[in-house]
Amino acid sequence: MSLTEQPSDSGAEAPDAAQAALRDRVSADSLTTRRDYLRIVATVSGGLAVGGIGVASGILHRHGDSDGAPQPKKIADEIPPGESIAFRYPEEEDRAVAVRLEDGTLAGYSAVCTHLACAVLWRKDRGSEGELYCPCHEGIFDARTGEVTAGPPPRPLPKVLLVEDADGSVWAVGTTRSGESAQEGLCRQLGDSRPDLAGRLGCPGAGNGSPLGSTLERSRRT
Repeated sequence: MSLTEQPSDSGAEAPDAAQAALRDRVSADSLTTRRDYLRIVATVSGGLAVGGIGVASGILHRHGDSDGAPQPKKIADEIPPGESIAFRYPEEEDRAVAVRLEDGTLAGYSAVCTHLACAVLWRKDRGSEGELYCPCHEGIFDARTGEVTAGPPPRPLPKVLLVEDADGSVWAVGTTRSGESAQEGLCRQLGDSRPDLAGRLGCPGAGNGSPLGSTLERSRRT
């Protein structure tokens, strides 16, 4: 090639072709990333939906589902007003929370939200009596009754029935299903296995029996 000849365009075309190929690759990678992201989101959303349907339809375990009478369990030496304690009852997989309201009332509940089974937390600084709160979807439950006050939960929290012994210790003695009264829950669980307690509670078909204190005393010995 003489000094007066111009270089051919083949050298300029090569970088342009490489840049175009690189742009195509980046675009393809970006598309793959978006597809993967959408697939992950769809999978997670589907899992949450299935979980919600399972909880709503009773496929998944619900707190208080057992028909047998749970054993009384000491959960605290004491619970001061305005405070709460997390515990497991009646089984180790059953998360629960106990709170003492400022007027001294004890209340116990399942700590599993009735919406999608997220953990329920106690917030003492909210409202006049505190509240039970599910952070997953802003579900709120009344601390005195367990009823839903805000958010998507479809049902109130199942109750964990609490008693306070003479020494101030707090015991869990039974559970209810969502919307079930304390008496209904205990009578269902007691059946014929604990006629003493069933009689004291006035359960249909039960005779009079010994008081709850004797049951707690037996639990201390075991």
